[in-house]
Amino acid sequence: MTSSSVVHGGVLAPVPVREILPWAVFGGLLFLLAMYFIGVEEGAMALFNGMYVHEFVHDGRHLLGFPCH
Repeated sequence: MTSSSVVHGGVLAPVPVREILPWAVFGGLLFLLAMYFIGVEEGAMALFNGMYVHEFVHDGRHLLGFPCH
């Protein structure tokens, strides 16, 4: 059996912004990419031929309030 102990009175050090910033930028780029595919990917400006991406994210479009038909 393993035992664990809790140290009371421990102080958490603040995380510097320079360590958070790359992850925030990466998360923001992923968010923008997801919004592109959900909101824009169809029609004349599509990156992929056909309606495959549109059909894959169709319910997400309605959930987020994007008009599609």
